Amino acid sequence: MPLLNLAALFITITALFSWFNHRFIRLPATIGVMVIALVMSLVLIGLNHAGFADVTDHARYWLEQVNFNALLMDGMLSFLLFAGALHVDLAQLRRYRWSIGLLATCGVMISTLVVGTAAWWLFAALGTDIPWLWCLVMGALLAPTDPIAVLGIMRSAGAPDDMEIRIVGESLFNDGVAVVVFSTLLGAATAGDALTAGHVGMLFLQEAGGGIVLGVAIGALVYALMKSIDQHQVEVLLSLALVVGGYALASQLHLSGPIAMVVAGLIIGNMARSGAMSHNTRTYVDGFWELIDEILNAVLFVLIGLELLLIPFQLNYLWVALPLIAIMLVTRLATIGVPLTLLRRWLGFRRGTTRVLTWGGLRGGISVALALGLPQTDWREPIVMITYIVVLFSILVQGLSIGRVVRHLLDKDKRTKSP
Repeated sequence: MPLLNLAALFITITALFSWFNHRFIRLPATIGVMVIALVMSLVLIGLNHAGFADVTDHARYWLEQVNFNALLMDGMLSFLLFAGALHVDLAQLRRYRWSIGLLATCGVMISTLVVGTAAWWLFAALGTDIPWLWCLVMGALLAPTDPIAVLGIMRSAGAPDDMEIRIVGESLFNDGVAVVVFSTLLGAATAGDALTAGHVGMLFLQEAGGGIVLGVAIGALVYALMKSIDQHQVEVLLSLALVVGGYALASQLHLSGPIAMVVAGLIIGNMARSGAMSHNTRTYVDGFWELIDEILNAVLFVLIGLELLLIPFQLNYLWVALPLIAIMLVTRLATIGVPLTLLRRWLGFRRGTTRVLTWGGLRGGISVALALGLPQTDWREPIVMITYIVVLFSILVQGLSIGRVVRHLLDKDKRTKSP
């Protein structure tokens, strides 16, 4: 099918869903379009059971033309991570570097191990024999958090800057770390090799460390090019080339493209913004990347909702997914609570930060994309199914209630401070 027709179809659907949400439902933009897509998927499934299989089959055919994993991991992700990093204040990020660094590294590792081991035990209790290494793969693909759905809600609820920077900073870096961990575990699982700490460490150093070095190099190069001119069209084009070319180069060099994009985005968003861009250029660069970010996220969440048509559900796997959701929340509470308690003396975290960060750690498109990109094995179907259930719960339940959690915290702070 021509790429133009496919792009036209899904952009048109996304635009109509966005209009309908803004006009009638008024949910947060990304969650709203996903809810509409989910309802549409359920209607099509209902039509299939009512005897109108041709309509549902036609919809499934169009969806099957989209390689969700390739679209997100090789296309959208570079733009989304760069756009997210572009607006992060490096000074604030540096202040909370230890807590963010611990959550993005140790937090991902602990979550992968605990969730993967819990899934292995739950599958065994259900009578499904899935190897422990493949359960760790599922733990890794559920590790990255997605700030997109929750960030707008937190801002509208008046969340303090310190909470916002932790949510965004952790998510930007743990996406890259989790993808590296996932790739390493998947390679070991498919090759049947024994997993050794040395092997994992070398791969992690190569991909993550190399991604940081590449991000610094291309970010510094584009910064120097921007500093030599004052022409907003060219500078916007340079930022676009950085993302497309830098991500492709990272892929060719077997380095972490996500981490490279985050580092490059921080350099352009801070150093280039203050030292290489005029006010006019900043306006155009910010406007361009904000629009790219909003459009791609809307398309992404529509696709997440529509993917329901392609995922074969079995009710018995709910007995794995539901306990796993609780285990993930408890694990996140522990991995956030311990470092924040240890660092409270130096960084002065406000009361309730642990609860907000725990409930605000949504899983999103990256988890679904990694799951759908798994090779065809006997264990692919249950892993995809459970991942999808976890993501739906995360976005619909946590995403729609995080605003109330933030407002409750702020109200409590006001009552405490009032005489």
